[in-house]
Amino acid sequence: MVTGVEGEKGPALKLETLLALGLDQRTAENALVNSKVTANLAAVIAEAGISGCDKSVGNLLYAVATKYPNNALVHRPALINYIVSTKIKSPAQLDAALSFLANVGPESLDIGKFEEACGVGVVVSIEEIHSTVAEVLKGNMEAILEQRYHINVGSLCGQVRKKHPWGDAKATKEEIEKRLAEILGPKTEADNVKPVKKKKEKPAKVEEKKVAVATAAPPSEEEQNPYTIFPQPAENNKVHTEIFFSDGNIWRAHNTKEILEKHLMETGGKVMTRFPPEPNGYLHIGHAKAMFIDFGLAKERNGHCYLRFDDTNPEAEKKEYIDHIQEIVQWMGWEPYKVTYTSDYFQALYEHAVELIRKGLAYVDHQTGEQIKEYREKKMDSPWRDRPIEESLRLFEDMRCGLIAEGAATLRMKQDMQNDNKNMSDLIAYRIKFTPHPHAGDKWCIYPSYDYAHCMVDSFENITHSLCTLEFDIRRPSYYWLLVALGLYQPHVWEYSRLNISNTVMSKRKLNRLVTEKWVDGWDDPRLLTLAGLRRRGVSATAINSFIRGIGITRSDNSLIRVDRLEYHIREELNKTASRTMVVMHPLKVVITNLEEGKVIDLDGKKWPDAPADDASSYYKVPFSRVVYIEKTDFRLKDSKDYYGLAPGKSALLRYAFPIKCTEVIYGDNPDEIVEIRAEYDPSKTSKPKGVLHWVAESAPGVEPLKVEIRLFEKLFLSENPAELEDWLGDLNPNSKEIVKGAYAAPSLATAVLGDKFQFERLGYFAVDMDSTPEKLVFNRTVTLRDSYGKAGPK
Repeated sequence: MVTGVEGEKGPALKLETLLALGLDQRTAENALVNSKVTANLAAVIAEAGISGCDKSVGNLLYAVATKYPNNALVHRPALINYIVSTKIKSPAQLDAALSFLANVGPESLDIGKFEEACGVGVVVSIEEIHSTVAEVLKGNMEAILEQRYHINVGSLCGQVRKKHPWGDAKATKEEIEKRLAEILGPKTEADNVKPVKKKKEKPAKVEEKKVAVATAAPPSEEEQNPYTIFPQPAENNKVHTEIFFSDGNIWRAHNTKEILEKHLMETGGKVMTRFPPEPNGYLHIGHAKAMFIDFGLAKERNGHCYLRFDDTNPEAEKKEYIDHIQEIVQWMGWEPYKVTYTSDYFQALYEHAVELIRKGLAYVDHQTGEQIKEYREKKMDSPWRDRPIEESLRLFEDMRCGLIAEGAATLRMKQDMQNDNKNMSDLIAYRIKFTPHPHAGDKWCIYPSYDYAHCMVDSFENITHSLCTLEFDIRRPSYYWLLVALGLYQPHVWEYSRLNISNTVMSKRKLNRLVTEKWVDGWDDPRLLTLAGLRRRGVSATAINSFIRGIGITRSDNSLIRVDRLEYHIREELNKTASRTMVVMHPLKVVITNLEEGKVIDLDGKKWPDAPADDASSYYKVPFSRVVYIEKTDFRLKDSKDYYGLAPGKSALLRYAFPIKCTEVIYGDNPDEIVEIRAEYDPSKTSKPKGVLHWVAESAPGVEPLKVEIRLFEKLFLSENPAELEDWLGDLNPNSKEIVKGAYAAPSLATAVLGDKFQFERLGYFAVDMDSTPEKLVFNRTVTLRDSYGKAGPK
C-alpha cells in the first residue's frame, strides 16, 4: 500500500443490493447516482460481509458510508462489526461512536473508552423509561395544562434522553403521548387549531431608524477575523481529499502521524503559507486578495509567509516582473519570511522524478501535444505508457543531457487515463526547452511543469496552508496524488473564490495584450486594475486591503463585484487623508469690477472640513484679486430655480471668499462664445446666495494662476463583464481617458510632489502623477466625489 493512503475497491453496486439492506427505494436510487456514496457503500458492505439485513442495521450502515470521519478509516471495520452484531443499534449510539472516532483519528482505539462513549452494553428497561417520563411530565405540568396538546413533545423527549441517552427513542415518545392523553383527555376543537404566531407590530417610522441603529447585530467572529475558518497546523492529520480512480480504487490522502510530527518539529508548529506568483506580468487586484489571504493568515497566527516565484517557464519570466512583484508586495504592506524560487528546488524535483520512474509511476512519452489532447479526450493510454522502467530512466537521462530534441519527448506521471477528471490524465511532469533560465542559468534543458512542481515545493517548504482560487479545485486530486506517491508531507489545500470586478479584465493574457498592443499606456496605466495602475491613479494599499477584507474570504461562486464597491473604500480612505484645495479645470474669467486694481486679499482655505481655528497648518492661503476664474459649467445665461451657479443678475458665493453678482457678459468674435464675465463682490457678505463655487484667482495683477494638467479616467470597458465577450477589445471605452491641459490651481499646489493626494473641491480626489516635473504638474483623478455604492453602505 502506498504511504499515507488508504485505498479500497468494492464491487459494482446494484439497486437490489441496497434494497436488501432495508433502504427505501428513493434512498437507494439516489445513492447509485453519487459515485462517492456508491464507492463508500460498496466498501462498507464488503467489510460487513453481508448480503442483506434488517432495516435498522441497514440504515446504520448507510449512515456509516455517508458520515464516517475520513481520518479514522482504520477503525471502520470495528465499528461495522459493532453494528452488525447489534451492540450498536440506535442512531444516538452511532452518532456518539462517530464523534469519538473522529477525535481518535488513526491512533490506536481504546475499546473500553469507546464502548463507554457510545453506550455499548447499556440496557435501559421500559420501566426506567416510564419512570423518567413520569418525572419529566410532573416537572412540566404547569406548561402542559396551559398549552395542552400544543406542548413541545420533542422538548419533553429531550429531557428524558438527557437521563437515558441510550434508551429507546420510539418507546419514549409513545409513552409521553400516552401519558399526555391520560392527563388532558380527548382533544378539544381548540387543541386542533394550529397556533398562529403573533406578528410583531411595526414601530413608527421615526422610531424604526432608532431601533435599527440600537439593535444592529454585532459583527460575526468571521467578519472581525476572516482567518478563523482555517485549521491549526497540528490538525493536519485528517483526510485532505479522496482520489477516485476509474478502476474503483480510492486513495484517501492524509499525513501519517510520523510525517506530521516531523513537520511540526521542523516548523515549531507555526503557520507557514506562501504567495506564489508567476513572474510573467504585473500583479493585479486579484493578487491583492491572494496576498491578503496568504500573508494575512500567517501574520494573524504569528507565522511566516514565503514570497515564492513560480519560475518553471524560462521563456515567460523577466527580471522586470520579479523586481516589480517584490516591490509591490512591500507596498501592499506585507513582509515575506523569505523570497524563494521554484528553480531553487530543480535538483530535488529532478531526483523525485527519477524516483517516480523507479516506482513505475512516470514514463517518457513521445506523443505530440495534439496527440496527447486527442488521447485524453478518448481516455486512451499512450503507446509508451507501459514501456520498461529502465528504458524510461535512460531516456529521461538523455532528456536531461540535451540528447533529445525539444518537443520530441516529455516525462508524464502515470495517473489514470480513464479518469473523468482530466487533471488525472497522466499530466506532464517535464518538458524539454533549450532556453537558459533567468534564475538558474543554463544548467537545465528540462523544466518541470506547474502541476508537477507546485505541490512538491509546497511540501519542501513545509507549507501548512496551500491557498488558491477555486479553478484549482479540480487539480486537488493530482496535487495529492503526487505527494502520496512520493510519501511526502501534505499541506492543507483550501480554495477560495477568485476576485472578478466589473468593467475590466483580470486575466494576464488579456492584460498582456492590452499592454503589448498599446491599447493602454503600460502596465501601470491608471485605467487598469493592476496594482501598479491603481497606485499611479492614487489608490492606497490601505484602501485596497480594506476592500478585500470587506468582500471576505469565501468559497462562494465567482460573482462579479461592481467597481463602485472598490471606489467606496477608496473614497473612505481619501476622505480621511487627502487635504482639500481648489482647482478650476475649464476656467472662465471673471473680473471683479468693484475691487480696486492691484489689490490682493489673502484668505484662508480649509485643508480639512473640521480644521481647528487655532491650527495654522490646517489652512492654505488663497489669494483673492480683481481677476478670478470659475468653471465654465458654473455660469449660465438662463437662470432656473434648481440652478445654483452664476447667471446674469444672480449671485453665488466664492468658497472661503465673498458673494459675487454677475453684472455683464463679454462675448468674443463668435456671438456664442463667452470670454469674460464682469461681476461685483459683496465685501460685507450681507447677501446669502445658495450656490457655492470653487475658484482660483491671479496672485498678482497680470500673473496667470498656476497651470496644471489634469487626467480624468473612466471605466476602461463599456460592458460590466467584457471578459465574456468574443470581441472584448471592441468593448473598450473610447472616452476612458481625457487630458485637460489648461487647468488653474491654487498657488499652494506648486510644491506638490509624487505621492501627494488632494480633494479638489467639487471635482473629486486627485494624486500627483509620475510624469510631473517642477515646471509642469500632472494630476490623476483617483475617484469622483459621487458615491452611489456608499449610500447603501458596504455589504
